Amino acid sequence: MEWGLPWPGAELARECEQAGATAFCAGEFADTGAYVTASEMAHATTSARTGPGIAYAFARSPFVHAAAVRHLNRIAPGRVFLGLGAGTSRMNRDWFGVDSSHPAPRMAELVRCVRAFLEAENGQRVRFDGEYYSLDAAVQAPVLGRIEVPILLGAFNMHMLRTAGAVADGVLGHGLFTDRWWAEMVDPQLALGAHRAGRDSAGLLRWGWVITAVDDDDPERAVQDAKRQLGFYLTVKTYDSLVALHGWQDEVAAIRAEFATGDPRRLGERVSDDMLWAMAVCGDTAQAREMLAARQRLPDLGFLSPPGFLVSNRRRKFYGAQVAELFGQMGAVQ
Repeated sequence: MEWGLPWPGAELARECEQAGATAFCAGEFADTGAYVTASEMAHATTSARTGPGIAYAFARSPFVHAAAVRHLNRIAPGRVFLGLGAGTSRMNRDWFGVDSSHPAPRMAELVRCVRAFLEAENGQRVRFDGEYYSLDAAVQAPVLGRIEVPILLGAFNMHMLRTAGAVADGVLGHGLFTDRWWAEMVDPQLALGAHRAGRDSAGLLRWGWVITAVDDDDPERAVQDAKRQLGFYLTVKTYDSLVALHGWQDEVAAIRAEFATGDPRRLGERVSDDMLWAMAVCGDTAQAREMLAARQRLPDLGFLSPPGFLVSNRRRKFYGAQVAELFGQMGAVQ
């Protein structure tokens, strides 16, 4: 496994690049824009791949996505990727004010439209006529020209995974993905989507987030931070099929009851050690190495993400520095 990080800031990123980090990604929320952060990353790095991971797909038009990617590629030529995610229907409706019905076919069209802009030569009219998007763009200024930018989808369910296989360059997996989820859901659905589209799934990128918290001085705190993050993720019913695959329904029911009526700081108490070892890398350095060695199906490129739920920015930076130290010693994980 190659490794990278969610953007840790310019100073730590330089240390990470020297230690062997090959990529940085930028998420977004109500106070953070993925493309703004991606610009910071592009300016502050020299060799690592950089890009949104993920940007909310339907909150922007294909033109806006493509223009931002072209801009980033001028800053960091050949190092840019684009990670797109559908977001929840509630977010799209209530936060963004956009239609996200039929997300998988809508995403397929959006990816094709973004590609049309990224692959257009100067003077070429950009056309697309679909059910959700329609383009007829004559960009008269000489600003186009084909660029190669991998597009990955933040896909979880089988429909979006098949879409990734059919139209994207790969998948950017969630921090909850286990070995079994990669092997029994992700890979088969990517392959099916690719086969139906007449593509070879072998070349698809399999990137993903891995919750990582290492602290040799206070390993139990690192474990609890990782558990709380996993618990927070599992309050979302979207992931129930992964829960069912592993037989974690009782634990997750307790997590959701605690979240609804109890103290969110106690969410981690409901996460079993079995769940922790299946999804996270945490504790002291020795345990972190053991947890990595126990995993059989890590992503090909793992974004080693410090927990964020009820964790301060200062603590997250500390975990990021520990990642650089640990993986700098280990190199790429086999």
